[in-house]
Amino acid sequence: MESNVFHLQYAIDTFYFLMCGALVMWMAAGFAMLESGLVRAKNTTEILTKNVALYAIACTMYLVCGYALMYDGTLLLNGIERIDAAAVLADIASREDGFEGGAIYSSAADFFFQVVFVATAMSIVSGAVAERMKLWAFLAFAAVMTGLIYPLEGSWTWGGKDVFGLYSLGDLGFSDFAGSGIVHLAGAAAALAGVLLLGARKGKYGPNGEIRAIPGSNLPLAALGTFILWMGWFGFNGGSVLKLGDIASANSVAMVFLNTNAAAAGGAIAALITGRLLFGKADLTMLLNGAIAGLVVITAEPSTPSALVATLWGGLGGVLVVFSVIFLDKLRIDDPVGAISAHGVCGFLGLMLVPVTNGDASFSGQLIGAATIFGWVFLASLLVWGIIKAVTGIRVSELDEYEGVDLAECGMEAYPEFVTGK
Repeated sequence: MESNVFHLQYAIDTFYFLMCGALVMWMAAGFAMLESGLVRAKNTTEILTKNVALYAIACTMYLVCGYALMYDGTLLLNGIERIDAAAVLADIASREDGFEGGAIYSSAADFFFQVVFVATAMSIVSGAVAERMKLWAFLAFAAVMTGLIYPLEGSWTWGGKDVFGLYSLGDLGFSDFAGSGIVHLAGAAAALAGVLLLGARKGKYGPNGEIRAIPGSNLPLAALGTFILWMGWFGFNGGSVLKLGDIASANSVAMVFLNTNAAAAGGAIAALITGRLLFGKADLTMLLNGAIAGLVVITAEPSTPSALVATLWGGLGGVLVVFSVIFLDKLRIDDPVGAISAHGVCGFLGLMLVPVTNGDASFSGQLIGAATIFGWVFLASLLVWGIIKAVTGIRVSELDEYEGVDLAECGMEAYPEFVTGK
């Protein structure tokens, strides 16, 4: 009878892990729709190409070397090693407490859940460098980011290794439940490095310091993308509970879902009100980024706050993302979709809020963890972007940028009946 219970719990936890991974994979569609809606029509095909290609590259690079770097495995050139039922039963028999004390699920399910997080981090970079970066330069960086840069910082956090053998973030009181820092701050740091070397889009900033708005081509797509991300985030945060097959875990999953939704709602409302007060209008793009900001903030700790606290935290993110977008524009840091603000600035906010409800985390540990993640990813990315720039260049020509990177990089337009390349 006890063996049957273990069988059922293993099956439930593995299935839950896989379904949450599938939800996170669907976030790739959300990023693709959001970004394609917020860029000009002449750059749509290229950004869709980037999003599909980066997902494929992330899956392959993490399989070949990233997962091994992050979790002390071997290079999986032939894929995840097969684990049959007999091996699982032998593992159970070797544990005196059976399934107690931790989740047990298929190693293949673990890899699948981890790899979609890697792709999410890289998707953040895509929007920030949109409309002026060479496609193949971006894809070359994607291979390094997903195969080396992200796995190393992941090994110091979720992997439990010391940072270059110097100090342990876990011992310092660092906690990041589902990746406000590990995924979102990391993606934003890589994006910032690329944007600084790339420069702003032509016409974005005037000679006298004025900031010129460059509207997106398809706000319905951007709104759809945000809803897809909102939905996918339930897998992102909910799956990070790591198990479902007992009462305590099921209750934790329910609370994580509730808080994730509450924070997104709080962020959306706060950004909408902030935009109305600052601009006199209901700014849809700020509303969308406000929802994402709330989701990013709660990702660091969605299990311990109450639903009301989660809503307030999301609201803080919604206000912060509006002011961050404005501030970065004043610094002439051109981010077409607001990714650095929503994922980076709000990712940092999420990390710093963790100790408010999680007594196992410390503010100093969170600060050191954030600095470690940002410092490593930013500097490593700056080096990689710099090498690519020196070897092949990272920016398209001025003529290609004017006509649109769809034609220059992909040879086709997303809306051929309506776009003439100008």
